[in-house]
Amino acid sequence: MAEQEVTFDEVAGAAASLQADGQPVTVDAVRDFLDGGSASTIFRHLALWRANNVKPAAPPKAELPKGLLADLAKWAIQYAEEAGAGSRANLEQAENDLEALRESGEQLEAERADLQAQVAALTVERDDALATLAERDETIERLNAELRNAKQVAMDALVTKAKDQLAIDGKDNQIAQLRAQLEKNVTAQAAESDARLAAEMELIGATTARDSLASEVKELRDQIAALRKR
Repeated sequence: MAEQEVTFDEVAGAAASLQADGQPVTVDAVRDFLDGGSASTIFRHLALWRANNVKPAAPPKAELPKGLLADLAKWAIQYAEEAGAGSRANLEQAENDLEALRESGEQLEAERADLQAQVAALTVERDDALATLAERDETIERLNAELRNAKQVAMDALVTKAKDQLAIDGKDNQIAQLRAQLEKNVTAQAAESDARLAAEMELIGATTARDSLASEVKELRDQIAALRKR
């Protein structure tokens, strides 16, 4: 997730508050105070704030102590060490800030690599789902075509048979045959209706499965969009 951008005024205010409380003014301390923020941005603003607000430690007043020459030499050495203490503290603080910045950059790189791996996995799942959906659509279209052909063949057969039977003379045996044939046709039509009903039920099941798969694909797309926004 992208780090929140902070302004110089926010960093300066946080640094001033930490300094007033007697706490060390570091990148991590300012980041915790602001509850977030880019480590690199905080480092840049904090360096500017230090240049304007943090003054080197004032050296002690060079007063000639009373005593022997040995005490004077000891005092001179101590004075030199104390005079450089502020610069060493500032240098150490800058090194600590740089280390914190480096660790933050490594963490961001690891998070970016993890997000890229997740996006790649979701892309593969999405492609598989789209391929399955296309295959289901082809199957449904084929079943619809077969059902239409079966209806047309059955209708043509009934019309032809009815014409043939109407052309027969009105003899009793022919009438009986026509009646038996009509009953057979009725039975066959009932069986065909059962088959058509079964095919329609299968089509409904396939359509339901396609809708469910489409919903899953939509969820995957929403997740990918959310990941991209993050």
